[in-house]
Amino acid sequence: MSELTLKHSSFSSLLLVLKGMIVGTGAILPGISGGVLCVAFGIYEPLMQVLSDPRKYLKQHLSLFLPFAFGWLLGFLLLAGAVETFFELSPLSALTLFAGLIIGTVPGLLEEAEEKKSSWSWLLLSFLFFSLFFSLLKESAAAAISANAFWYVFCGAVWGFSLIVPGLSSSSLLILLGLYQPMTAGIAALDFTVILPLLLGLSLTVILFSRIVVSLFAKRRSILLKAIAGIMLASAVSMLPQITYEPLPLLLSVLCFLIGYLLTRKMDKAKAVNE
Repeated sequence: MSELTLKHSSFSSLLLVLKGMIVGTGAILPGISGGVLCVAFGIYEPLMQVLSDPRKYLKQHLSLFLPFAFGWLLGFLLLAGAVETFFELSPLSALTLFAGLIIGTVPGLLEEAEEKKSSWSWLLLSFLFFSLFFSLLKESAAAAISANAFWYVFCGAVWGFSLIVPGLSSSSLLILLGLYQPMTAGIAALDFTVILPLLLGLSLTVILFSRIVVSLFAKRRSILLKAIAGIMLASAVSMLPQITYEPLPLLLSVLCFLIGYLLTRKMDKAKAVNE
C-alpha cells in the first residue's frame, strides 16, 4: 500500500469515526433521526445490509462499519451531554443547524431516485402524512409512565426504528411519554439497568426489521427514496421552532441553517466524486 493510499485510507476512517460520533450524538436529541443522519452521510444502505445479514455483508463493509460503530459509541456516551448543553443554551441555533443539515441531503437523494423514474406523488404523500404525524405528536400531552426495565426496552425499540426508518425521531416520542429524562440520566450515569434494556430493545428491532428495509430498497428503490425525502423534509420542518423576528436570533438561525445545508451539500458532492 502506497503512502498516498494509506493517508487516504486513514482520512476516510477518521471521517467515518466523525460521522459515527455525529449520528451517536444526534440519536438522543429531540427532533433528530439517526436514520436521517445515516442517509445524510451515505452510510444508511451499507449499514442496513450489515445489520440485516452480518454473515453476508460484514466482511464486505468491515472497513466502513467498524470506525462508524466506534464513533457512534463515542458520540453516544461522551458527546451527547455537550450537544444537549448547546440545545439548552441556544435551541433555535441547534435546531436550525440540524434542519439545514437534513434539507441539504434532499437534492442528492432525489437525483439518485430519478435514476429509475417513479411518481413524485410518493414524496408529496410522505411529506403530508409525516408533517401531520409530527404535528399531532407535538400537540399530544405527555403520558404518565413510570420508567422501568420494560419501558427502557421500549425506548431501545423506538431508537431502533429511528435508525432503520429515516425521518422517525425517537426522542420526540419519548419526551411525550415522559421517558426521555430518566433514560438520558441513566445513560449519563452509565447505569447498566438502563443501558442494557435499551441495547436489547434496539438490537431486537434492528434484527427483526432491517432485512425488510433492505428488501424494499432492492425492489422499490426509487419510490422508497422519494418517500424518505418526504419524511426528511417533514422532519426538518417539524423541528424548526416558531420563527423569531428579533434581528440577532433570526440572523444566527439563518446562518446556522446555511452552515448545515452547505456542509451537507459539500459532503454529498465529495461522496459523488469518490464514487
